[in-house]
Amino acid sequence: MSSLTMRTDTAVEAALETLTALGVSRSEAARQAILDAAKAKRRAALREEAMMLSEDPEDVEESKRLAAEMEAARAW
Repeated sequence: MSSLTMRTDTAVEAALETLTALGVSRSEAARQAILDAAKAKRRAALREEAMMLSEDPEDVEESKRLAAEMEAARAW
């Protein structure tokens, strides 16, 4: 595992104090923040892609066709 050095400002220090008072180490707080940020970025990218697809008439039509096909197959 590698290490990371970062500078903090007063807002970050205050947040770290809150978390460490709850029993979370500074390292764990930083690790979790990085993981949470990456997850938020992935979700935002997926949301954007879904929005673009929902506005694409060809994709919407293909989705409807596929849903109808699946519904017909489900009846069997």
